[in-house]
Amino acid sequence: MRKFGVLASTIFISAILAGLYGIIHDQVTYSISTEYFTKFKYDQFGFEPTWFGGHRQTVAVIGFLATWWTGIIIGVGLGLTGLIYSDHKTMWKAIKKAIALTFCVAVLTGFIGFLYGKLHLTKTGVSWWLPENLVDKDSFIAVGSIHNFSYLGGLFGLSIGIIYLIRQNKIQRAKQILSSQTLT
Repeated sequence: MRKFGVLASTIFISAILAGLYGIIHDQVTYSISTEYFTKFKYDQFGFEPTWFGGHRQTVAVIGFLATWWTGIIIGVGLGLTGLIYSDHKTMWKAIKKAIALTFCVAVLTGFIGFLYGKLHLTKTGVSWWLPENLVDKDSFIAVGSIHNFSYLGGLFGLSIGIIYLIRQNKIQRAKQILSSQTLT
């Protein structure tokens, strides 16, 4: 029964962490391209900056709303995989590391998206919709690339987190078998 508590906690914590990641992520990308938000994201979310006290606050709300749900997916994936552990304590310990690994991969992938956007896409162009009258098209493209790569990073990080949980469980079981054999 306690393992299902860990599963529920994993989903909740992952959703909150993903939302916080989105807030920080969008603060950074807003610094790179304000136009990405003022000419795209505000319209996409139907927001006016004055609703939340200004641009930075509105960007924070957008960041949270755009990512919290990915945390649910990550939490369900890691939490269900964690059920393979023999007890709730080892399950929780392994899941905490898997969550950290997942978010590190997402950050790294977002950074790769920045490099790809800045060094490649700004030179070759993109097939996505771009608003008319962009002042800084290159920064808008770089931020679009960061956003796209970050979602892929969450999925890739989830996959790596699941693999980590499975491998750690196999190692733990092998150690248990080995220790039971040496006792006999």
